[in-house]
Amino acid sequence: MSSSRAYLDRRVVAALLLLFVVSLPAVTPRLYAADEIEYFAFLRSLWFDRDLSFDNEYRHFVETGVAGADFRATFLELETETGLRLNFTTIGCAILWSPFYAAGDLAARTMNRLGRPIAIDGYSRPYVAAVCLGSATYGFLALLLSLRAARQLGLPGTSGADGRFAQAVPALAVWIGTPLLFYMYAAPPFAHAVSAFAVAAFVTTWLSVRERWSVPGVAALGALAALMGMVREQDLFLAVGPALDFAWEAARAWSSGSRDRTGGGGRRFVASALAGAAAFVLVYLPQAIAYLVLNGHIGPSNLVGRKMNWAAPHALQVLASPEHGFLFWTPLAVLAGAGLAVLARRPGEHRRVAVCLWLMIAAQIYVSGSVESWTVAGAFGQRRFVALTALLVVGIAALVGAVRSKAGRALLAAALAAAVWWNVGLAVQFGSGLMDRQRLELGRNAYTNFVTLPAAAPGLLWRYVFDRASFYKAHEGVPR
Repeated sequence: MSSSRAYLDRRVVAALLLLFVVSLPAVTPRLYAADEIEYFAFLRSLWFDRDLSFDNEYRHFVETGVAGADFRATFLELETETGLRLNFTTIGCAILWSPFYAAGDLAARTMNRLGRPIAIDGYSRPYVAAVCLGSATYGFLALLLSLRAARQLGLPGTSGADGRFAQAVPALAVWIGTPLLFYMYAAPPFAHAVSAFAVAAFVTTWLSVRERWSVPGVAALGALAALMGMVREQDLFLAVGPALDFAWEAARAWSSGSRDRTGGGGRRFVASALAGAAAFVLVYLPQAIAYLVLNGHIGPSNLVGRKMNWAAPHALQVLASPEHGFLFWTPLAVLAGAGLAVLARRPGEHRRVAVCLWLMIAAQIYVSGSVESWTVAGAFGQRRFVALTALLVVGIAALVGAVRSKAGRALLAAALAAAVWWNVGLAVQFGSGLMDRQRLELGRNAYTNFVTLPAAAPGLLWRYVFDRASFYKAHEGVPR
């Protein structure tokens, strides 16, 4: 494995970029779910008010009918430990969205000066559209970074010798075959596409840094770990994989008592660890300050802690429940898991990396299975697993590279196509009200996907392009 050979084919990147640009009109510039409002409120309040008092933001969304009575009861009647309004989200999205929000602010001011009745208030369409386009962009960057991670591992199927389309298959499959699609285009103000980016950047950096574990490299890794935690708190648990890899190499260096493959002795690992910890603390300061201002302590609201059972009683269900499980919502994950199993059978460094990747997956299962609301009923898919985008791309790349026979590749292509269509079909069913938005009903969903939708698809596509608001009217007030 060598990051020096990890560059992607420019024509593959250009083709994927063209596809993304063409798809941008499908991004829905809209806010309405509680989580979306909370993430957006962080950015709007910091940008316009220079504070973390969200009362005016929340009142705006209630008074304009975006949020309903349940939102009012929680966010305009309850207070934090410091007397402010609750916000269960984190500051990371606000930080990463800010360049796009700045562009939206500039667009709003320009249109206003040209006589267009666009409000310069942080809420009008240019601001919301900028945030939504920002999420979609980060989702796309997550896919490119994920492809680079697969290339860093030197996986078959990611080099020019295997054909440019084959190189793009893992990214295309995960892009269209997982809930990332939904959270890039239908509900971008959630944190999930941004989370996929932060994790992909962390994974790609780890695969580069692990060649030498240099002080600057580990510092960069610590900074990106902090960013992951600031985007979504549970993503911080993904640092367990690289941490194990680091400890593994450090222990080997110390036990050998001499210079190891990284070009340094065990003492250098101490310096690297200290640099990584310092970088983490420095980058995490905005989140720590936000916690102190809102909650009076570093950490989420006490109301969040009450929803956690760290014995993870729902770990198996969050993975395999027929009504809510990740593997039933996203069968592409089964294929990616098979690819990671193939990677684990390869000798040497590949095996160690695969063990670390599996540990990261286990950490996500553990945390998601510890949450009282593990079903995420009313949301599209097991959305907390969108963070694993990079790992899924690596898994699919490993599987594509491992299948060499013509018959095997035909079978794999059919399996990938079926998994992708399952996700697309569920997204259509979810958005158009053709399914119970609280749970899967596998028989009914399968019939709708493979029998009803092929005939209804042209009309639904027309509505999505030309009358997208018609999808909202039937579901106003229903949480995602």
